[in-house]
Amino acid sequence: MSSNSRSSGSATQAAAGLGIGVTSDLDQIWDDLSKGIEQVYERQYMPKPRYMELYTHVYNYCTSVHHQQHPARPIQTGRGGRNRGANSSSVIPGGANSCSGAQFVGQELYKRLKDFIHAYLIKLTAEGEELMGEQVLQFYTKQWEGYRFSSKVLNGMCAYLNRHWVRRECDEGRKCVYEIFQLALVTWKETLFDKLHRQVTNAVLKLIEKERNGEMISSGLISGVIKSYVELGLDDEDTNSLGLGPQITSVQRAGPHLGTYEKHFELQFLEDTETFYSNESVEFLQQNPVTEYMKKAEQRLNEEQRRVEVYLHMTTMSKLLKKCETVLIQKQLDTLHQEFRNLLHQEKEEDLGRMFQLVARLDDGLEDMREHLEVHISVQGLAAVEELGDVSSIDPKNYVATILDVHKKYNKMVVTAFRSDSGFVASLDKACGKFINNNAITKAAGNSTQKSPELLARYCDILLRKSNKNPEDQELEETLNQVMVVFKYLEDKDVFQKFYSKMLANRLVSNLSASDEAESSMIGKLKHACGFEYTSKLQRMYQDIGLSKDLNDDFKKDLARLNIQLTIDFHIQILSSGSWPFTQCQEFALPSELEVSVNKFTEFYNQKHSGRKLSWLYNRSKGDIVTNCFKNRYIFQASTFQMAVLLMFNTADSYRVGELMEATKLKLDVMSQVLQSMFRVKLLLCDEAEDDVNETSVVKLFKEYKNKKLRVNINVPLKTEVKQEQEQTHQIIEEDRKLLVQAAIVRIMKMRKVLKHHQLVMEVINQLAARFSPRVPTIKKCIDILIEKEYLERTDGQKDTYSYLA
Repeated sequence: MSSNSRSSGSATQAAAGLGIGVTSDLDQIWDDLSKGIEQVYERQYMPKPRYMELYTHVYNYCTSVHHQQHPARPIQTGRGGRNRGANSSSVIPGGANSCSGAQFVGQELYKRLKDFIHAYLIKLTAEGEELMGEQVLQFYTKQWEGYRFSSKVLNGMCAYLNRHWVRRECDEGRKCVYEIFQLALVTWKETLFDKLHRQVTNAVLKLIEKERNGEMISSGLISGVIKSYVELGLDDEDTNSLGLGPQITSVQRAGPHLGTYEKHFELQFLEDTETFYSNESVEFLQQNPVTEYMKKAEQRLNEEQRRVEVYLHMTTMSKLLKKCETVLIQKQLDTLHQEFRNLLHQEKEEDLGRMFQLVARLDDGLEDMREHLEVHISVQGLAAVEELGDVSSIDPKNYVATILDVHKKYNKMVVTAFRSDSGFVASLDKACGKFINNNAITKAAGNSTQKSPELLARYCDILLRKSNKNPEDQELEETLNQVMVVFKYLEDKDVFQKFYSKMLANRLVSNLSASDEAESSMIGKLKHACGFEYTSKLQRMYQDIGLSKDLNDDFKKDLARLNIQLTIDFHIQILSSGSWPFTQCQEFALPSELEVSVNKFTEFYNQKHSGRKLSWLYNRSKGDIVTNCFKNRYIFQASTFQMAVLLMFNTADSYRVGELMEATKLKLDVMSQVLQSMFRVKLLLCDEAEDDVNETSVVKLFKEYKNKKLRVNINVPLKTEVKQEQEQTHQIIEEDRKLLVQAAIVRIMKMRKVLKHHQLVMEVINQLAARFSPRVPTIKKCIDILIEKEYLERTDGQKDTYSYLA
């Protein structure tokens, strides 16, 4: 017990002695140290030896305490003031001096440094209190830079104090203890900044307002103030934890806290910005057109962005631009939308592009502009089509060219002015879809969306058919690409397919294709757009023509092998029955002049392909017939039916229609069309009205026939024939659609098993939308048909629900 008492007494005496020693040591060095610090803050020249002398004062003061303290401290306190070791329950008597030893290392020096800095700043504050405008900015920035530099130097002098005493104080959780540089910043903020920040901030805002009004300013003054505000963004948590690690110095602080900057500058700056631009925008619009206002707004936004880059903190960028966009664009949105309509009519792409870039800054700001564009394009497209005239005389080429002109014009606008924005592209697509599928031409044709696909198919036929005006291959390829632009907008793509298929078939069997490469290219484009199924028959037709060429070569070789020579030049085409859009021919008696050739080929084909059956399409066949009965020798390009009639005039000059019908086995309606085509070219004459032919009518050969051309094509279909063919095609389309709708219903019900009526209708429409838009009444009829066929049934007790029957 006695030994413990002696130890405690020794500790008490040592602690008391140390306290006196610390004060005495600090008094001895403080006069010289304070003079040196004053020299630093007055920014006077200091040689290196003098700096090292001051550093040594601080070092010796701190280390001398350690040398005396170490042998006299039997009790050690750990971090946070907790005692460690065997005597952890003992206490050191001595009242106020019973804290840990770290308190005696630098507390008094730290306090004197703090008081010195505070006194220096009080004096400095008094010098700047009366200053205003640029004077206060010059004073503040100059003093801040000097003060900051001096505090860095002082921080270096007190490096040992920072590393040991300050660090241990912070480790023990002491509040309001900082590194010396941090202490200098905190004191500046609490002293000079607290007194002067209002006039400094106001001066900065006045300078910014001057710059906005076009005056030249010194941006360096603003930049210096802003940097100061940012660096003063301190809080207790931040300052206590910064620069205390073994490798962290005060230079590295760059704290993330912007509270001072935001509170004392940014909030007021943003409010002033809103007020300034609110007043300016109203005044400018009263005196200038909207197009000039957009240029001004664009200029102002660029200026504000540059302002942040030059002298404000980058975190202000988004807030400032948001504020400017709200005032300059959002609040004037109705005015801009009204001007947008005018600019569309005037086609001012540069101004439209400027408006787009401005409004695009707002969330969902472009939606109204997209709607206006869609309506405008649709109206312009309808007006352009309406100018084409009557549907009966419409030229497919002009029709498609008109559509493409409208699309090209506004597609260019979307690309250049609206930067190919997806929303504006969608508006263009919707508008084109509207006026292409529903316009004056389609309404005149019975309000049908099937007219545009038909006209587009006819335009393709014009492009791909042999003529004197066929373009070069590269130009033709570009034109076909333009055709696909229109094709994309067609609702009834199945109608295009039917008409295109018929016209392709006619070109192929008549050998009228302008280019095999172009035909193949077009089929490839359609396949890419709609898939393999859409073009499978077209590709098969094209393949059949190639196979037919090989078959004709084999037939000629077989005739040569058998030493058989035909009296006519005979060429045949073999067409797959399921791929070609041709109907079976009615009864027809082949002329004896052609019979031998047909029989020989039939015999050859049956030997080559046993089990296959040839069905002859005489209504699609044609040939050349040479005349010897006129003054000139003519070659007529005629259909097989026309050839059969003309060959009969080798034995007589005139016939009753009934006799011609009996000889050829053709019905009156077909015979009438055949004769009408030859009446029209004055090759045959009728004793009655040519439009009212009957079986008793007498037809005779006109022997005085004349024509400037020696080769004459008399196989030209009549308008009535063309009209009948169109009607038949549309009937076929409707029948095919019913089958497609039924197939879609079965697929859906097979997968879903049970489905309500409305859901089934919607799924059918969605599934077939790529080919055509099925009408709801058609879907209902198809459902009834499938119920009759026992594919579906109505669910008991639920009238609007269907069940699939496996």
